[in-house]
Amino acid sequence: MSFSLAEYLDELRPLINVDCGTYTLDGIKYIAEQFEAKFLALPGWQVTQVDCDKAGIGLEIRNQPQNDNIDVMLIGHMDTVFAPGTASQRPMTIDEHKAYGPGVSDMKSGLLNIVFAMRHLNPAVLDKLSICICMNPDEEIGSLYSSQWLQQVAKKSRHVLVAEAARADGSLVKARKGMARYKLEFTGLAAHAGNEPEKGRSAITEMAHWILAANRLTNFESGTTLNVGMVSGGAGANIVPEKAQAIIDVRFWDNDEYSALDQQLHQWLTTPFIDGVTINLQREAYKPSMVPSPQTESLMQIVEQAGQEIGIEVNWQAVGGGSDANATAILGIPTLDGFGPVGAGFHSEKEYLQLDSIEPRIQLLIRVLEKLADVK
Repeated sequence: MSFSLAEYLDELRPLINVDCGTYTLDGIKYIAEQFEAKFLALPGWQVTQVDCDKAGIGLEIRNQPQNDNIDVMLIGHMDTVFAPGTASQRPMTIDEHKAYGPGVSDMKSGLLNIVFAMRHLNPAVLDKLSICICMNPDEEIGSLYSSQWLQQVAKKSRHVLVAEAARADGSLVKARKGMARYKLEFTGLAAHAGNEPEKGRSAITEMAHWILAANRLTNFESGTTLNVGMVSGGAGANIVPEKAQAIIDVRFWDNDEYSALDQQLHQWLTTPFIDGVTINLQREAYKPSMVPSPQTESLMQIVEQAGQEIGIEVNWQAVGGGSDANATAILGIPTLDGFGPVGAGFHSEKEYLQLDSIEPRIQLLIRVLEKLADVK
């Protein structure tokens, strides 16, 4: 494979230097147009825009669109977590070893690696493999508007590879915790805190009971954790608070344990700690846990062999953060993650991309696809 790092970075830069946080529709559209053009420039590829409702458009890219079955599904997301204005404040920069900028490793470089792999993949492999590449606009909010589409495609697929960044030590990802995010809204009764506090029903006190009860559901041994990360409420120190709100983040390995936890939270709705306070519980995001099946372990062996053949030692991690891999793994489809270049500092100003990992990870993806073509 002939590879020019300078040319790669020239293609990466415009993908970083545009605001494309979730719901930043103009930026998402720009990213989608960039990738659509790259694939339409390759012979035989078909690009379909997918309506992802409030999140904007996604892309479904296929080399054999007439084929009902898909041998390999590749997934990557076009959105970032960063607010409008971030791209102009922190445009892409490069030093001797790393590139920096919003989304540089999470995950514009992963998307671009897919493009480069397809450009250099032997046409004979493309003839043997039915490949579908899905690029969604809302992974950073739990793929609220795209998960159903992704799962529909995954059900037709034999293997799923997700191009999120490899870990800082180069490891790929074999397992990810499940996650859920809940918004709790408490409504009590306002009253003067000095004259007649007994007539009030404190939404904040009810929320405090829920926080303590939620903390007791955490099980560090099994890996199920609840974190009340945001709270708000009240209108003044001298007013019994009528309104309060809390956001709870849940992480878990055991999907059954999570289901029991979800039932517990809904059961509490019927028995508030303070009479007269009502609670509204809304699950805003959800991803089941991703745990390797025997079929996934077979796919891991193929990836390890591919790494050996090109001189890359493949190691695996189980990580706490979720990705779209969670949504396909729960369907029983062999799914692995971390096929992008090496990076770290995700969701922060310290986010970086390891430059010397770009070409080897393109080569790894190519070799994995070649081996999957051989085992058909």
